[in-house]
Amino acid sequence: MAAGGGDPAASPMKTPSWAVRIRGADGEIAGAGILLTPDQVLTCAHVVDRAADRLTAEFVGAADHSVPAVRARVDGTAYVPETRDADGDPSGDVALLRLERPRPAEETVRLHRLSAPGREVRMYGFPYAHNGGIWFRSTVVGGCGRDGQVQLSPVNPGELASPGCSGAGVADSRTGEVIGMVLSGQLDQHGNRFSFMSPAETIARHLPRLKPRIVGPTAVDERLLPAADGASQDLLDEPFAQRLAAWLRDDGSQVKISVVEPGDAARAATLRRAITLADRELRTAVSIDRASLDPPGTVPSAGGHDLAVDASGLTAAEIAERIAERIGLWQHPEHPPLDRIRASKTSLNLVVVGVDEAADPPDLLDLLDVLRAGGSRLLLVFRTAGDCHRRARERLLARPARERRARLVERLRDITGPLAEDLHERLAAVVPSGVRPLDSELVAAHAALAALLRADEDDRERDDDRDGDRHHDRDRDRDRDGDRDRDRDGDRDRDRDRDKDWRYDQDQDWHHGHDHGHGHGHDRDQDRRHDRDGGLHQDRRQVHDQDQDRWQVHGRDQDRCQARGPVQDRQHDRDRDRDRDRGHDPVEDRKQARAPGRAPGHTPDLDRYELLADRVAGRLRAGVAELDRLRDRRDELAGRLRGYHVLHQHSLEGEEDPAVDDLYLRAHALLRTRPCDVRAAEAAVDAYTRRVEEHGGGDTR
Repeated sequence: MAAGGGDPAASPMKTPSWAVRIRGADGEIAGAGILLTPDQVLTCAHVVDRAADRLTAEFVGAADHSVPAVRARVDGTAYVPETRDADGDPSGDVALLRLERPRPAEETVRLHRLSAPGREVRMYGFPYAHNGGIWFRSTVVGGCGRDGQVQLSPVNPGELASPGCSGAGVADSRTGEVIGMVLSGQLDQHGNRFSFMSPAETIARHLPRLKPRIVGPTAVDERLLPAADGASQDLLDEPFAQRLAAWLRDDGSQVKISVVEPGDAARAATLRRAITLADRELRTAVSIDRASLDPPGTVPSAGGHDLAVDASGLTAAEIAERIAERIGLWQHPEHPPLDRIRASKTSLNLVVVGVDEAADPPDLLDLLDVLRAGGSRLLLVFRTAGDCHRRARERLLARPARERRARLVERLRDITGPLAEDLHERLAAVVPSGVRPLDSELVAAHAALAALLRADEDDRERDDDRDGDRHHDRDRDRDRDGDRDRDRDGDRDRDRDRDKDWRYDQDQDWHHGHDHGHGHGHDRDQDRRHDRDGGLHQDRRQVHDQDQDRWQVHGRDQDRCQARGPVQDRQHDRDRDRDRDRGHDPVEDRKQARAPGRAPGHTPDLDRYELLADRVAGRLRAGVAELDRLRDRRDELAGRLRGYHVLHQHSLEGEEDPAVDDLYLRAHALLRTRPCDVRAAEAAVDAYTRRVEEHGGGDTR
């Protein structure tokens, strides 16, 4: 893709035409700059400070191979000095210069909004001894600080950005697009080397007038922006805001799934607030000042997400294309975007709102699973806790957790099995002199393995309970349908009997008027019929009362729910939402709580167990290697002892030397003992060989 002025943004085979060398009043190089328009140069504020009042911009990549020099000055108020907060976190340090004479438009370049985590970038600066400029290569480490700056790591130690590189353009090596500006380089007390850049989005926030010179889609979909009237600014779900901010600050969880129902205005406003504050370009000073009044822990870091998409009505292919464009995968457009994403091995922090409102939710889940498997972090928001939400939890949370746990179980089994056996085999052969005891590490590994196996058993029991519940629900529904059928039959019988009684009463009235003499016999028949029907109705009422008793518990539960006051309702809703955010199912947690010895909602700490497995495996291998060294030394000493013994036997010529023989027998016994004390055996062999050498030397004299 061409740069803004027509120059292919940053070809490593030539000096970029947009690269500017800036000199101060003393003629020394103060830094670098980027030619954005024919008469505007972007640079760092501290470069302007270093150059004093007189600035000269030199264009080392001019087409005619000359180096034109043009006077420059700060363009009005387009100067944002570097400031630091109470924690020493830097912000700002950008400035825009106005040239006295314009340069050709084809020499300019535009900044590009691009998320490039883990990618290689290049910068063209003017460090000491390279006045003509030189390329530096770095790798994007990630965002850092509250201003949305990006940390870079030099590909080689000698490529650390140094004085003369401040203000240089940073170009993405894959696309050639200029995506930011170098701020500084740093070598800390531990020898770590880093550079820092201000990305295009952060520059746009500090210098809004440059937005026409910044291309590429923004990181946040328009439909996710806060309402223009500001009506929802005062709505805040504090616990939800804290959980969102924690994820956006990278709390260690890869996938977070939340539910924001359509009628929950506070939760929806809290989500939009978090997305806005985590975006480098939308995170304005006004929004930060307003958010600073909110409870602690609710303000995310700038750059907490790379892309926030509203999936409502979009297909998975459209969302994949949006992702591919954001991370600079527009090459080879003939290939499907999902294939480009999979082949790029690029990860990003992605927010998707309305997953269950997408045009094709199953295909979107396929895309999200590919991103998760590639290392991307996902914040997924659903409108309802329905089937799509449950499938996402199973596919993106539960199943990966089970697979991860299974891999960890295999590792721990290898540690407590073959690796431990190797260690015990060596311990049976040699005394572990100088080897750190590993008993506590092995005990911890066994305990971790037992905890994971218990969790697997709990999962199996929970699956069995879920299957049983499904059967129970099916039986209950069948019984309920049967009860309804019986009730309908009873209603029909009552209606039929009532109709018969009405007709009978009518007949009795007619007979009573026309044949009064037969009335008493008919009255006795009617009484018998009423008694019979009354007994039938009584039996049906008993069945109905039993049916009512069957649902009495459910009714009491509903009464208790209705008896909760507003405070309890809000607390119940918050607990429910927190469980949904964390991927918990309250029903499943209640089942776990009923099971003996099982903590509701408890899952093994896989991060801690993985660190434990790494540590124990490393120490076991190191211990085995050290014991192998001792065993090799034992074998070496045994060979040396045999050699000297043969030499001694030849030198005796039939004579005996009990003292030397005792030394030999002691060394031999130590080497044959299991486990062998190699240090003691080494001392014994040394004593024997010295005596043999002394004995042989005496004979020579």
